[in-house]
Amino acid sequence: SRDTAFYNELSPLKVVHGSLSIDRLTQALRYVLAKHKILRTSLRFNTVDGALTQSITNKHETFEIIADRTYENEEELQSIVHQLTVNPNLFDLSSGRVFYCEILRPKKSPTERENNRIIGDKDILVIGFHHAATDRSSRPTFSKDFYNAYNNDLIWPENEDILQYIDYSVHERVIDMTASRNFWRAQLDGYKLEHQLLLPVDRHRLASEQRSNASSFAQICFDDDVSALFFDYSTSHYVTPFQLGLAVFYTFLFKLTHGQTDLCLSAVNANRYRTELQNLIGMFVSTLPYRIQLNANWSFDELIEVMRNTCVSIFEHSHYPLQQILADLQMRQSSATFLETMFEFGTTVAVENRESLNDASFEYLPVEESFYVAKFDFMLWLSHRPSINGNNLFLNIACSRDLFDAETVFGLAQRFNNLLQRILQPNVKENQSNRSLQSFSKFNLLSPDELMEIQNEIFCRQSTITNEGMFIIL
Repeated sequence: SRDTAFYNELSPLKVVHGSLSIDRLTQALRYVLAKHKILRTSLRFNTVDGALTQSITNKHETFEIIADRTYENEEELQSIVHQLTVNPNLFDLSSGRVFYCEILRPKKSPTERENNRIIGDKDILVIGFHHAATDRSSRPTFSKDFYNAYNNDLIWPENEDILQYIDYSVHERVIDMTASRNFWRAQLDGYKLEHQLLLPVDRHRLASEQRSNASSFAQICFDDDVSALFFDYSTSHYVTPFQLGLAVFYTFLFKLTHGQTDLCLSAVNANRYRTELQNLIGMFVSTLPYRIQLNANWSFDELIEVMRNTCVSIFEHSHYPLQQILADLQMRQSSATFLETMFEFGTTVAVENRESLNDASFEYLPVEESFYVAKFDFMLWLSHRPSINGNNLFLNIACSRDLFDAETVFGLAQRFNNLLQRILQPNVKENQSNRSLQSFSKFNLLSPDELMEIQNEIFCRQSTITNEGMFIIL
């Protein structure tokens, strides 16, 4: 929808102790914008020749923090943050306005108002990026430079010259992409990119309808045993947690679609394949098609082997841009349905949810589930949060409310939980050390209680039914 932004990335920070100077915050942010030119780079797309032109602006010299809005209560605060998240005019790529900062203050009476150049208790510092300029791996670098600049009152020297994201963009254009072009053509050969997965939607979106940003969301925290078994399996089978999670997701999709075997979805790759790229701010992450042609007779272990080989091959060619993959296939991005089904696996470092600048500290403001933005029709991601007590694994499913009701998504999360437990946990009844040795197509998404209920429904004779069958003694 033209009225909704899907790629505004916001981090609302709530001051919980001390105070911060707006003037020093502004200076620190100007320092970061001066150092990392991508945060003030314009992007213009030429519709005639399809070229994307990047130009560095001087927006860092005049950047200011917006600080004239107040909120009455928590509900209004969440609403303001949501409005910023979906505001299509928050950024302007063509002019290089890809970074945003605003201060939200609790509403006070005139007698309670203090120095407007200071932010303090319960004030909210909203920091925003357009996703075209940064990716998730850029955030630690931004935070480190921002905190350092504020705490040490730094100003970026104009003559300082360091490696920039635009340098990588230039380098990317001269890389020989022949092998990667051939790989992606072979990878997608014969696949119908307009082909929709037959997911259990509650309704369909007409081609003429614009998608909304509303989402249906569900989260499950796996218990300690399942989390431990997941990482034990990953280690013992020499696959990454991403590869294991993706194999489970393919099994899940196979069951949900009633046996579709040619499956293609999208996943992201960090694409920071050189050491010098690790601490740069920029949009390095690449979204790529992951296609697999399943054989219903494979065991789950055999599926894992195929998954490992597929992921390794894709990784070798992950620098090839998605736009070029689609151009080679003469496919418009809006017609590539695999982009509507997304898988991710991420690790969250176990740190306190609190940051500090000098003597002030603030914490991240959690966004209510009702305000999540649905960027895809169906997105499933597994998040890993290591702690001193073990490895906690979380399942998150976010679907477009245009297609899925909240109850349906909650049910899907429960089904995925059932599937993962069946794959990983020992099957004592069948005297089998691990169900991963059986065909992945035989796994059931129902819980043991549901299976028992179905069996009782089928095999338990109702009192009103008379059995007129012949009784034979053998």
